[in-house]
Amino acid sequence: MRHVLVTGAGSGIGREVALAFARGGDALTIADLHADALAETAELALEAGAASCATTTVDLRGADAHDTLMEAAWATAPVDVLVSSAGVYPATPFLELDAATWDLVLDVNTRAPVLLTVALARRAIAAGRGASVVSISSGAALRARPGAAPYSTSKAALEAATRASALELGRHGIRVNAVAPGFVTVDSTVNPVTEEYANAVGDTPLGRRGTPADIARAVVWIAGDEAEWITGEVLRVDGGSSTGAWHLPQHWTAIGQEEQA
Repeated sequence: MRHVLVTGAGSGIGREVALAFARGGDALTIADLHADALAETAELALEAGAASCATTTVDLRGADAHDTLMEAAWATAPVDVLVSSAGVYPATPFLELDAATWDLVLDVNTRAPVLLTVALARRAIAAGRGASVVSISSGAALRARPGAAPYSTSKAALEAATRASALELGRHGIRVNAVAPGFVTVDSTVNPVTEEYANAVGDTPLGRRGTPADIARAVVWIAGDEAEWITGEVLRVDGGSSTGAWHLPQHWTAIGQEEQA
């Protein structure tokens, strides 16, 4: 049985990740900004088979929030797995971007998971223990999206930090990886008959949008012993959308050039 700390566990991917570990009988500490949603996840986790489930309501933008959260989790039991799933995505056109929005996104999406990893690593090394860290990145780290300059930047930085921390922490038995989802439907009320939905599916070779469960399975796997010789990697769970421009026609002709026979 492992002790797993999951941030952003109140909904979406974070909740599904917590439930996936719960089904394996692990002990959980789950954190989120929203207390009511967090309590609902805790109830679901215990029903799913979690050995225990402690909850912590936290705003990860706080100056010492990362250390306070890790200290609270560690007081229950040493943390074996950290999953940083908390994130924000305020869609903002580039010309409307301001410092407050930029700071918010970088603080939550990059600073918090990096400093949580530092807080875990310090405690694990002092205790002579290994650990596994998995951060939730995004396909936006590689493929820019309109209105997502801070989000794309935050996820690209998170992937760089994943590699850098894995390099330094490996000798201590601490693995650091990331999982980068493609387009995932986290709201069951989303209408699939829309142009936006169709475009996302059309850009995915496997022909459907992902689900939180798709991401959770990948997180549990890369966090576990079956992936014990993997560190510093970004596992892209995106139905193949990062492989190339799937939606383009097979006989693409460059603008201003004639097709060659």
